[in-house]
Amino acid sequence: MGRLFNMDNKFFTFMGKVADLIILNLLCILCCLPIVTIGPSLTALHYVTMKMVRNEESYIVKSFFKSFKENFRQATIINLIMLVVGLMLFLDINIVKRMSGKLYNGLFVVFIAFLLLYMLVFLYIYPVLAKFYNTIKHTFINAFLMSIRHLPYTFVMLVITLLPIGTFFIPSLQLQSICLMLLLIMGPAVIAYLNGHFLVRIFDNYIPKEEDAQDEPLNDPV
Repeated sequence: MGRLFNMDNKFFTFMGKVADLIILNLLCILCCLPIVTIGPSLTALHYVTMKMVRNEESYIVKSFFKSFKENFRQATIINLIMLVVGLMLFLDINIVKRMSGKLYNGLFVVFIAFLLLYMLVFLYIYPVLAKFYNTIKHTFINAFLMSIRHLPYTFVMLVITLLPIGTFFIPSLQLQSICLMLLLIMGPAVIAYLNGHFLVRIFDNYIPKEEDAQDEPLNDPV
């Protein structure tokens, strides 16, 4: 009976992790609302989840706002760049859809390839910023090179990130509503936490395991 109510048993540890992810998810969503702060918010989200993967995190809120503040300038600029590029890709793909013939086929393949590259960079850009001191230019370069160099991990993270889209294809409206509610409550945080298991393995190739986040510059392309 004593083991059942032991706060260190697996059940309470799991529920504590769930509670942390819900809190973290709420912080991330609230800080994303101004739109221009999406970058700092996602950076802080990855900063905390990667520490959670290593079982190093005790103060979710404090660590979140620590990273949010420290990376605010660079993350905001990166976010604006990603938003502009994403909007341009969206508009270009919609224009190409109205075309026909060989021109349509060729341009559609080109822009889909650009969209894939965009998604690869998106997977890494904020975690890299959360982990390393760097210039914006080298952050983009390293995010891209890491995504290609660790392609198997990248593919798995891409699947995890896109998996919630499957919610909209659930035939049962009731089940779909439950899944959407769960995604709203803890979706982004869970995705970042799951991807964090791969990201910490990748980043361990570039800095010693005992180094804390952002203690080590990564100024040159990896």
